[in-house]
Amino acid sequence: MKATAKSPANIAFIKYWGKTDLKTRIPKNNSISMCLSDMFSVCTVEFRKDLKKDEVEFKGEKIVKKRELERIIKTLDRVRKLGKTSLRARVTTENNFPKATGIASSASGLSAVTVAALGALNIKMNTKELSSLARLASGTAGRSIPDGFVEWVKGSEETESYSKQIFPVDWWEICDVVAVVTKKMKKVSSTEGHKLAETSPFYKERLKGMEKKIIRIKKAMRERNFSKFGRIVEDEALNMHAICMTSQPSIIYWSETTVKIIKEVMRWREEDLESYFTIDAGPSVHVICEKKQAQKIKKRLLKVKGVERAVVNNPSTGARLLA
Repeated sequence: MKATAKSPANIAFIKYWGKTDLKTRIPKNNSISMCLSDMFSVCTVEFRKDLKKDEVEFKGEKIVKKRELERIIKTLDRVRKLGKTSLRARVTTENNFPKATGIASSASGLSAVTVAALGALNIKMNTKELSSLARLASGTAGRSIPDGFVEWVKGSEETESYSKQIFPVDWWEICDVVAVVTKKMKKVSSTEGHKLAETSPFYKERLKGMEKKIIRIKKAMRERNFSKFGRIVEDEALNMHAICMTSQPSIIYWSETTVKIIKEVMRWREEDLESYFTIDAGPSVHVICEKKQAQKIKKRLLKVKGVERAVVNNPSTGARLLA
């Protein structure tokens, strides 16, 4: 009983920061995201009778961190319960980008584990059920299940917090050019950051404006109004990081290179090269642009001191079993 799944990372245009329930990962607000074509995880899960315990391997890494191991085993346990089996599993997983640097590695990694485990036990689910299950492993993992442009509906209970497609993959020719600025894992995990969100004096104000902001960005996406969309995306990134920086204790995910890229993107707009930045919980910067400008943006990012790699991502399909 073996299956392999591939799942994309995703970038949030409207961020999820703060949870209503820590255990079930129900968020304080809806979020809007896009699945990424060229940043992904591939995971193989094999349930075997000869194993006495679960075995996990991250390709290219000698040691699996305790917290990562625990999250994978909990994911397997949920699937085992659904499949009514006690078989242990061999898990092999690999990312094509650095973990814990602001590129949603837990989203792609744990959604891939979830889909592969279900596939290995031949358990069928619809998108709503699958995204809700993946959310229990990592909040953002649920957003990597549907195709294209996605909304994560916060819901008020476990089964009603799920992700759904709002626009298909081919709706809009925009790109996310990801500037990878480090391979080092961030010191403060997103999970810890969520716990601190409400300690910021500005957090309540953030939540007050969230519903209107989501209406505005969905309208801009529906109309394919790139300028309006980009301004909302950039403002939202600064808003979320203002919460991080003013939490107690303060969290600063940015590096010196992060700030350089922010300033460069603003300068490029003055030169009529329209693009907008967004940043998740890490130092890597996502530069959102129209597809026709993507290669030019990539070349410019690679000239910024401190940028190790730049990857152009189109909108992508969500998690899939591989043949």
